Amino acid sequence: MANTQLKPLAGLLLLLNFCMYLIVAAIGGWAINRAIDHGFVIGPGLELPAHFSPIYFPMGNAATGFFVVFAMIASVVGAASSLAGINHVRLWHADSLPSAASVAIMAWTLTLLAMG
Repeated sequence: MANTQLKPLAGLLLLLNFCMYLIVAAIGGWAINRAIDHGFVIGPGLELPAHFSPIYFPMGNAATGFFVVFAMIASVVGAASSLAGINHVRLWHADSLPSAASVAIMAWTLTLLAMG
């Protein structure tokens, strides 16, 4: 069984992938929390500025808000794909491969979307 020799390597790569998505989710959560706490506040009697974005971030440029939101979505789907991959490595048969592969492809495309 030459395929069973790849299980420890696949498990290690899935663990690293899960940790990467967890770090991206933590940084994105911090950025969203900072944007909520220090975002644009409209007082009574004031109007919205001409170029107001509903996703306003006090740091970065106008694309930062969209980047952070897409990165958060990609990190959640990526963490779920890592869990599906760990389940496939645990079971290691052909019935669990399609679900793990399809979620991995979705996570990969969302990660590409988040990169811009």
